[in-house]
Amino acid sequence: MPLSPLRSREERFEEIKPLPLPSRTYYLDFETGQVVEKIIDGKEAIKQFIRKAIQTARYRFLIYNSQYGCEIETLLGQDISPQLLNSEVKRVIVEALREDDRIQGVEQFQIIRESDKLFVAFTVQTTKGIIEQEVTI
Repeated sequence: MPLSPLRSREERFEEIKPLPLPSRTYYLDFETGQVVEKIIDGKEAIKQFIRKAIQTARYRFLIYNSQYGCEIETLLGQDISPQLLNSEVKRVIVEALREDDRIQGVEQFQIIRESDKLFVAFTVQTTKGIIEQEVTI
């Protein structure tokens, strides 16, 4: 009687937890824009994802779904207060990164504005440990 209603829910169903997907990927050389014949995994692959997700404009490239990328370029050139800019930079970075199941949290933002550049440093809590990341916009 495997499907008997007289058996409890725990006896009738077996919960299967999904296995984490491997994070193996090709190494991207951001200086040259080339894919290098080197496979990376773990923390190094997560660091690469963070940088690539922030540098990729959301909704621009058909190869990516609507959840991939960052909307930070919509903030550039806007006449908004520094407080609103800081708040929006944090929001778009967190939204871009939380789509990856390896990312558990993004916090401790430090945003410095110098002339037409924006320097953003933050800490990312991942399944492989804590990563400190810096981005120049």
